[in-house]
Amino acid sequence: MLKTLLFIGFLLAIDLYVFQAFKLIAENRSSQFQKVVAIVYWSISAIALICVMLSRIYDYHLWPKEIRVYFFAFIFILYFSKLFVVLFLLIDDIVRLSRVSFKLFSKFALGNAEEVISTGRLKFFSQVGLIIASIPFFSLLSGIILGPYRFRKTKTDLAIRNLPSTFENLKVIQISDLHLGSWKSDEPLKEAFTMIMEEKPDLIFFTGDLVNDFASEAEPYISTLQKLKAPLGVYSVLGNHDYGDYFQWPDETTKSKNLVRLKEIHGEAGWKLLLNENVVIDKDGDKIALIGVENLSASNRFHSYGNLDKAYSGLSPEISKILLSHDPSSWEKMVIPAYPDIDLTLSGHTHGMQFGIEIPGFKWSPVQYVYKQWAGLYSSSTQNLYVNQGLGFLGYPGRVGIMPEISIFNLKKA
Repeated sequence: MLKTLLFIGFLLAIDLYVFQAFKLIAENRSSQFQKVVAIVYWSISAIALICVMLSRIYDYHLWPKEIRVYFFAFIFILYFSKLFVVLFLLIDDIVRLSRVSFKLFSKFALGNAEEVISTGRLKFFSQVGLIIASIPFFSLLSGIILGPYRFRKTKTDLAIRNLPSTFENLKVIQISDLHLGSWKSDEPLKEAFTMIMEEKPDLIFFTGDLVNDFASEAEPYISTLQKLKAPLGVYSVLGNHDYGDYFQWPDETTKSKNLVRLKEIHGEAGWKLLLNENVVIDKDGDKIALIGVENLSASNRFHSYGNLDKAYSGLSPEISKILLSHDPSSWEKMVIPAYPDIDLTLSGHTHGMQFGIEIPGFKWSPVQYVYKQWAGLYSSSTQNLYVNQGLGFLGYPGRVGIMPEISIFNLKKA
């Protein structure tokens, strides 16, 4: 409870500080206008703070989806944008303090004539702060309206060592991070799967996070998931959210049953779920190996259930290998040092933070300061990693600049 009160206090401090900018901008307007500004500002802030408080008292996972997803997204956008105003008000305070300090020094140390020392805020900084804050505010709002279902196909040639000739030009499609608990209906998902099937893929991979927390989130979508089909199969692995680690379960038995049901759903969808195991894919007598590892992370922030030794077991060094591993942090820290013959690793997890800039020749997202490999293709010697930016969304129900991705690969012999 103490942490909740401290967090609420922190948000309230932001509200009080930012309100100074609104007061300053409205100071030359009528008193009625100033009252309206104050009422609107504090009404929105009060609703946000009450909802944050309630989310800490009552498990928000059990709230209606629309409130849980969209209202909390608005709270995030609101306070994220306010931080930009805070930044400029702090600059204003530093300027004011410097100005007052200089004048006091001039008066008492240098004996200059006494003068009035102004401590008032500069309206310029408040104006700039509010203008700058409006950019992420309206961008993030538009991302909710326009971004979450703007599915984008990316096409990449992937060179694989010792690739058998019959697998040359094999078309592989990867999707990741569906987070079905965040979708309002299955219509956008059907649209995405239609785009996938139009490509006539030979193989389809799903690299984890089918749900946010509960297997029940996937139940309404089973018939849609069954629409993904490929001649050589549809293969999947689990992501960090699939284990239900972010919900306070009444007991371990209930949590275990949830995971069992989620695994069953993969099977009902017609997907082969790989749980620290491998399969050999045969095409006209030639073979490649597919390795699927459970969630494996190099970060202590996420539970690791993966066992690469077990997943790799029984494979010869000569056969070409593709690894499905949800978290890309495992590639550089675990795959490259110990498994130099794993030719290609496919991951997801980062979502590209659902926010950033991606134009030909340049991409940026704040998530790159957390994950060294966060989107697209990375190479080290003969090994490659591709990080899919996710098809769904989590937390913030939208995307700005970083669109939901359908990765299409054309396999080539290195």
